[in-house]
Amino acid sequence: MENNGSIISFGENIEGKSYKVLDERQMRASAGIMLLLGIIAFINGFILNEYKVITYISGFLLLNFIIGIFINPKFSPTIFIGYLFVRKHSPLPIGAIQKKFAWSLGLTLSALIFGLSLKLLADVTYFEPVCMLCLICLVILYFETAFGICLGCKLYFLAIRFKLMKPEEETPNCMGDACDVENK
Repeated sequence: MENNGSIISFGENIEGKSYKVLDERQMRASAGIMLLLGIIAFINGFILNEYKVITYISGFLLLNFIIGIFINPKFSPTIFIGYLFVRKHSPLPIGAIQKKFAWSLGLTLSALIFGLSLKLLADVTYFEPVCMLCLICLVILYFETAFGICLGCKLYFLAIRFKLMKPEEETPNCMGDACDVENK
């Protein structure tokens, strides 16, 4: 994929597409890294009752999403590490707009978990909401990693279908072209 010259950008322009794209292989590798971190946080909280780990990991993921959304995904730590694993694979371009929506969902969930986990350090009654939010994140990340199904992307296209969001002029593709919607 070519660089469009801007450091601050969510996705890159490529020839033949009117929308920005990301490399699906890097995004999926990033989801796998986040899934592993989420499992570590969940085990530490749920089994070992070590709540500090949840705070550290959710804070890291919050920072990861902030960098990815507001600066550029290629500078987010999980994308960078994911790139190291898949750099020899040919890029698989997918639409960036729905991934930005999905990452915004991740930002929201990680911010909620981080905020509640800070309260959890002083009050164990916050464990249930933190645990539920962690489980939601783990399910979302598992679907992305194991099956290549971006549930956040599905929600993006559902919002378009119900006319909660304006569709793009050209429908951005997603993994396996599974997100086809009509732009009407």
